[in-house]
Amino acid sequence: MSDIIQLLPDHVANQIAAGEVVQRPASVVKELLENAIDAGATEIKLLIKDAGKTLVQVIDNGKGMSTTDARLSFERHATSKIRTAEDLFNLNTKGFRGEALASIAAIAHVEVKTKQVDQELGTHIKIEGSTIQNQDVIATPTGTSIAVKHLFFNIPARRNFLKSNSIELRHIKDEFYRVALTHPSIAFDFYSNDSEVLNLNSSNLRQRIVAVFGKKINEKLVPIQEHTDIITIEGFVSKPEFAKKKRGEQFFFVNNRFIKNGYLHHAVINAFDQLLPPGHHPSYFLYLSVPPNTIDINIHPTKTEIKFENEHALYAILRSTVKHSLGQYNVSPVLDFNRDATMDVPYSFKDKTSVSTPKITVNPSFNPFESESNSKSYDKPKTAQWESLYSGTETALDVQEIEVEADVVHKDLFNSSENEIKVKTLQVHKKYILSVIKSGVVYINQNLAHQRVLYEEFLTKMTIEDTSSQQLLFPLEIAFNKGDITLCKEIQPDLESVGFQFDKIDNDTITLDGIPVNVNQNNVQGLFEELFEDIKNEIPDSSFSQLDAIAKSLARSLAIKNGTKLNSKEQEELLQQLFSCKEPNQSPFGKKTFITLSSEEIQLKFDN
Repeated sequence: MSDIIQLLPDHVANQIAAGEVVQRPASVVKELLENAIDAGATEIKLLIKDAGKTLVQVIDNGKGMSTTDARLSFERHATSKIRTAEDLFNLNTKGFRGEALASIAAIAHVEVKTKQVDQELGTHIKIEGSTIQNQDVIATPTGTSIAVKHLFFNIPARRNFLKSNSIELRHIKDEFYRVALTHPSIAFDFYSNDSEVLNLNSSNLRQRIVAVFGKKINEKLVPIQEHTDIITIEGFVSKPEFAKKKRGEQFFFVNNRFIKNGYLHHAVINAFDQLLPPGHHPSYFLYLSVPPNTIDINIHPTKTEIKFENEHALYAILRSTVKHSLGQYNVSPVLDFNRDATMDVPYSFKDKTSVSTPKITVNPSFNPFESESNSKSYDKPKTAQWESLYSGTETALDVQEIEVEADVVHKDLFNSSENEIKVKTLQVHKKYILSVIKSGVVYINQNLAHQRVLYEEFLTKMTIEDTSSQQLLFPLEIAFNKGDITLCKEIQPDLESVGFQFDKIDNDTITLDGIPVNVNQNNVQGLFEELFEDIKNEIPDSSFSQLDAIAKSLARSLAIKNGTKLNSKEQEELLQQLFSCKEPNQSPFGKKTFITLSSEEIQLKFDN
């Protein structure tokens, strides 16, 4: 047989590598920003057009590249970060693989302008699909500007898999936030379609967090700091009362690199033990510094996964550090739960040793009824004894002779066949509703059934009917980060069709003066948090799918929870509403709302 194994051409190999490195425009943003940071830039500008599909450009004032380096940087495995395999365990830079620029150039049009500080002129290179189209000399500022245009132009199938502009822009913002939070000393400018999204000046860590997520987050932060031989921990966690129902604003940074680690996340959650309501998650911004030789970053092309040499020790230190800070700032409760903080002795009295017992004087002859001031408010009776007040009554009060208007209650009122109560449903374990039908019995999951009822109700209101809302006596102001505020503006018309009435939407707050009738005012913030998270995860592409995602999220948040006791009338009403739905068999998320057991199936249980 002839030989069938062959080496792939470079452009094909680059496209295969690009599939791992470049998944969407946000991947390009991440790689270019990290390269700018590795170049020592102090000012970085990010320009986006059409959510990165048309243009992703990063301009920095770093050290720039020579003509040879600029051309060589787009070759596979060409890097200035490492020299030997041992360098992988002593990394102090963001990149090290040498694959990012080669992968990007394989699937886009790339234009590079770069100049070093000691050069008078810079280098200008144009690349299309790994092929260099042009290279010449250009006058350009010190630093590097890389423009990536027409992403996936030669892979139309990959381009078709991209989501809507709003979704892709949201992913770009997430990557930008991660890089900006990692390096607060670097100034960042972020523009989308020629509009400024963020302008971040050089600052400290707390100021950078506030600049990214809004000024309302400042009051929520509790500082964290610990230094040991194996790890240094800095950052902030949120106070328990500001915990959210959905995960968000949770960031781990190891050696100035954003990572995802469920094990360390559990350590933080464990530190909040018994401080959080069920189903709530705290926000945190934690920066860990460990010796580079104790971690392995070369796990995944995105570099968001890290292997630690001593994970168990890091878990224990992180948990105890967070718990200590919560107690240090009086966030967690003390052992004496009945202690009144207002009764604590002030520090100014700490040196006073002699304490005199307060003297109490009592006037035994004091009679408040003889006071002149009290007699002015009413006329005091002349009699000294209260029995004399009734001395003039001629007859005693006979309670039995008092006539009261009332309906005559006959015994047969409750025994009448017309008023006899027939139990048609039965609640089981405060979770299921049992109802008898001709062929057997039916078990209805009350939570899933109510989800279906509310889902169809909300969908009808948003697409066909108008809904009413309850006006709030005082406007309700809710704080969110800038990303959630942007999302709220996008779906504002849909929320108004459900019954929410917006007074105004600021940069970091939402003010409501009306909410749907079946929504509790105290649950509005949690409902919005779940809604925003569900829309992000649902990733709708059309207006109808966005309406569908909103209806699903609201239905799940407002549905009757398992464990809620329902009376007979509520049970029967839920059954009638469920079987009046267009699709009563399934919840909005595809789960069965009820199951049926026939009489034959029940009898088989006894026969076996």
